[in-house]
Amino acid sequence: MATYPAIDSTNFQFPGQTGFYKGKVRDVYLFGEKMAMVATDRLSAFDVILPKPIPQKGAILNQLAAYFLEATKDLVPNWLESVPDPNVSVGKVCVPVPVEMVIRGYLVGHSWREYNAGKRTLCGVNLPEGLKEFDAFETPIITPTTKASEGHDADISETEILKSKLVSIENYETMKKYTFLLFSKGQEMAKNRGLILADTKYEFGILDEKITLMDEIHTPDSSRYYYLDQFKENIQKRLVPKQLSKEFVRTWLMENDFMGKEGQAIPDMPQAFIEQITERYLQLFTTLTGYQPILNLEPNIVNRIEKNIFGILNSQ
Repeated sequence: MATYPAIDSTNFQFPGQTGFYKGKVRDVYLFGEKMAMVATDRLSAFDVILPKPIPQKGAILNQLAAYFLEATKDLVPNWLESVPDPNVSVGKVCVPVPVEMVIRGYLVGHSWREYNAGKRTLCGVNLPEGLKEFDAFETPIITPTTKASEGHDADISETEILKSKLVSIENYETMKKYTFLLFSKGQEMAKNRGLILADTKYEFGILDEKITLMDEIHTPDSSRYYYLDQFKENIQKRLVPKQLSKEFVRTWLMENDFMGKEGQAIPDMPQAFIEQITERYLQLFTTLTGYQPILNLEPNIVNRIEKNIFGILNSQ
């Protein structure tokens, strides 16, 4: 698996192309009202793109996102139209809403770090005293962030969002409704596969004056999963529950003195750890879906991606 080159970036020029945008992990090609989103093997953590790409990550991520977008399209309208390549999704262009909807079912990750530091209000949500790491909230909480094109996203409250008019009241209420619907479906699907979906985030845009789900959902890049059968037992034994998410990468980075803060140097990631990340992504895909993703097993991955985008453009 690791013998094949990873996709660090693409640089295509297509007929009728109207724009290009390089995100943290995706290269986006615009064609008027349509877009082709290429999932590269770049990996970001603490809102920083890490120097070394992760082989197979883009293909796994793209196919897993498509799986969940297909499974939730009857609940919430989304942007996706087709997946012409393991690394490519094609769909409608939305006007992004500058707020990411983070929803948390458990006190883990960022929420636990903030709580453990003494904070009892997170994004305007009051948290009770006496909570412990991995505790479930009585009901899931929404802790929005601003959406930064570069650098760090920042926590923000609903009151601040509406006061600053980042989102209209009507649209924000729709985003909240969709967030709870998607999270409930995601938790149900995870439970059916023996997992807990602890938290995740959703990005929305506006299409034809309606709130529409954008980007990807329920992948390890945006979600945190734990094994259901081991979760309570490990907590009782004061062991960290085994998880399937990108959090273990963040943990490794923190152990190597990196949290994305100014002046911190990104540690060199050993090849063995890179291969472990690939295996984690593959394990999450098969655990969540029950089948194997299409992997990149040929050397000319970028050429294939370009050919398949040409193909979908010519068919429209």
